[in-house]
Amino acid sequence: MKIAFFSSKSYDQEYFNKVNDNFGHTLSFFETRLNSRTVSLAKDHDAICAFVNDKINDHTLREMKNEGINALALRCAGFNNVDLNAAEKYGIKVMRVPAYSPQAVAEHALALILTLNRKTHKAYNRVREGNFSLERLTGFNLSNKTIGVIGTGAIGRAFIHLVKGFNAKIVAYDPYPNEMLKKQGVEYLSLNDLLSRSDVTSLHCPLTHDTFHIINKQSLQNIKEGAMLINTSRGKLIDTDAVIDSLKEKRLGYLGIDVYAEEEKLFFKDLSEMIIDDDKIARLMQFPNVLVTAHQGFLTREALEQIASTTLQNLTDFENGVINENHVSARNVKTA
Repeated sequence: MKIAFFSSKSYDQEYFNKVNDNFGHTLSFFETRLNSRTVSLAKDHDAICAFVNDKINDHTLREMKNEGINALALRCAGFNNVDLNAAEKYGIKVMRVPAYSPQAVAEHALALILTLNRKTHKAYNRVREGNFSLERLTGFNLSNKTIGVIGTGAIGRAFIHLVKGFNAKIVAYDPYPNEMLKKQGVEYLSLNDLLSRSDVTSLHCPLTHDTFHIINKQSLQNIKEGAMLINTSRGKLIDTDAVIDSLKEKRLGYLGIDVYAEEEKLFFKDLSEMIIDDDKIARLMQFPNVLVTAHQGFLTREALEQIASTTLQNLTDFENGVINENHVSARNVKTA
């Protein structure tokens, strides 16, 4: 198959070309994002491979159909940026990568926790400037603290496995409790109870109608004073305005995010020589107790190899007339 990749970066080209040795597809890489105006770059291709911030609405899908493209492969787990009803209307099959090294994202969530807590990012900068003072670098022990996990799918379970090593009390919230985790001592609570008891809360749930702004003004009223909030899942799980207010009120003690509600305007770009006109993220980055990374939780060698392998296998299956378990549609939507 001839596959057009949008929003591609150097690491996409490196790992997809490497893994493609086992598949034999023809790959074309475009740095531009996919939308209705850029679909034409995929002319004479059989399929499109897109990423999380590509805009795949009705108009984009119609233009894909006009170009004779009937397959859309997402090299990510989330698909909330795709109009699945329109894809079905135009007969375009949508495939995703439901799991790619859950450990990668879970480990990044832990890295955010440890960095925020022990202020290693600040210590690194100080020492490089010859400042060896320990003032204002005090953290806290994770041992015997309560860590709340919202969402106990594959990534949430991997995160729980990691933080167990800190001898912490683990509580969870999920509409579908995992019985094995319960047997291992994880206590499932209501959302408000989890927030009120947790010293650290980490989000690992998909973005759905029910989880949109699950962290909002009301739920933040229940959060334990001085607690840490971590989000490596989806930006719109958090109401950014409400989080800023909670930080200003000194109720929320720390915030670590690898995703952001309006990240499609910012992330995966070098804007170092430009003025950032997003006032909300600019405000967040001014807080000394906030740490922002730019959607890098997935970025490990192991995860990139898995993403490439699963994506190309999805397209190979499509080429051979096989609809595998990674196919998503408006009628069989699955979350992970």
